[in-house]
Amino acid sequence: MTISAQQADWQIGEQPALVLSQLSHLGLIEVTGEQGRSFIHGQVTTDVTSLEAEQWRWGAHCDAKGKMIASFRTFAIADKLMMLMPQSAVEVDLPQLKKYAVFSKAELTDVSDSIALIGVSGEQATAFVSQHIGEANAEVSQFEGVTVLKDAQRYILVLENDRVADLVAKANVALTDTSHWQALEINSGYPNISANAASQYVPQMCNLQAINGISFNKGCYMGQETIARMKYRGGNKRALYILKGSASIQLTAESQVEIADEDGFRRGGNVIEYVQRDDQVLLTAVLANDTPDSAQLRVKDDETSVLTITPLPYSLEDEA
Repeated sequence: MTISAQQADWQIGEQPALVLSQLSHLGLIEVTGEQGRSFIHGQVTTDVTSLEAEQWRWGAHCDAKGKMIASFRTFAIADKLMMLMPQSAVEVDLPQLKKYAVFSKAELTDVSDSIALIGVSGEQATAFVSQHIGEANAEVSQFEGVTVLKDAQRYILVLENDRVADLVAKANVALTDTSHWQALEINSGYPNISANAASQYVPQMCNLQAINGISFNKGCYMGQETIARMKYRGGNKRALYILKGSASIQLTAESQVEIADEDGFRRGGNVIEYVQRDDQVLLTAVLANDTPDSAQLRVKDDETSVLTITPLPYSLEDEA
């Protein structure tokens, strides 16, 4: 059974002891074939060829201008390379990858419907995974029929659809919707780019370099020239921020943030990911990277809304 965010026992900034979230907002691309890894390596910002079996990494697939089509977590299940990203991004990114995959011995498949994705979080998350799946000490752990991605003290489970009901029964908690997990992703400062934001931002504008999502030592890949120039010559004027506050209107994927100046409010930037419960909102947005922590912000078209900046959990000092 899935319950809505309105019914779930959570509040933004707070976390119950154990939460199982159905990550239906995420999708999964499976890459196979003799040249599958080398093909993806030549397309994305992260170093896929050095990825170990017990590792996962952030990365981005960019267009020729260095703008992200999609951001993703990548990891392996046996000889299959997996790319985990928002479902809407799969629908945009997969056709772009396939255009070039025809020249390689690589096969790319959307397996989102055939594989379940469950988020496990809360102070009891580690104990639950250990008891009912196995000791997941590495970033990626493989068990019979279940792959576990560890991110601090929360986990993404990749498993067969028919195993979900049994897992939920063992947890003795209801399976929640995506909002709780998205709040954790937002508070982590993660850049979950949806299709709406495709081809709008160079990776550094969404802090990919701060979460080890860009390798500046690997070989050529799509958009590399722009990304490298932004690092070594500077010029990046935007960054991903975490904002929280209140809003009287319903946010959407097209929502924008405004910033106060001496003449009133002007456009500040676009919302990347958000969760909303009643009038409380938590979101990531791309703003000018010199936006002060004390900036007065609001949601566009909502004069009563108030947003404040929350510190990022990582440093941007080396983003040059």
